[in-house]
Amino acid sequence: MTRPPFDPFSSADIDLVSAQLGRPARNVVGIAARCVCGAPTVVATAPRLADGTPFPTLYYLCHPAATAAISSLEATQVMNEYNDLLADDDDVRAAYERAHASFLFDRDQLGSVPEIAGISSGGMPSRVKCLHALAAHSLAAGPGVNPIGDLALERAPWSPEVCVCLDYSAAPPTVEPGPARA
Repeated sequence: MTRPPFDPFSSADIDLVSAQLGRPARNVVGIAARCVCGAPTVVATAPRLADGTPFPTLYYLCHPAATAAISSLEATQVMNEYNDLLADDDDVRAAYERAHASFLFDRDQLGSVPEIAGISSGGMPSRVKCLHALAAHSLAAGPGVNPIGDLALERAPWSPEVCVCLDYSAAPPTVEPGPARA
């Protein structure tokens, strides 16, 4: 197992990620996946934040369209379907356990944090808890590593192959106050 390389990041990347998230980006160690236009889609985050807090979510989905698409997918209760798939399909369950091991290997390359040893994200290795984390892992590691993340990306109304990035350099639109409506 080898850790997927993280793209180096610039201050412009961090500014863009902060704009995407609507808050300052924290403890980014690399860009783990990018949009076809080059904008960050997934950041890799240190396993221990600067304030000392353990942070198990190595791969963090930051692209607003991807995040919204995965949120829409979660709203359809698809996680129940994926949990049933894990319970019923030995091959998927084994692949998901390998995804968990791959995730832990990747994170351990950035440092050991005893408080989160053996804990990955998204519910791995035994359940589906957060499709955002699983899709982020799939985008970072590539197809075929995380079967549930791959399934979520296949079903999501967003594609990493089509740029739908917002221009964060433009000033937000000005909205004139108007009369209240019922």
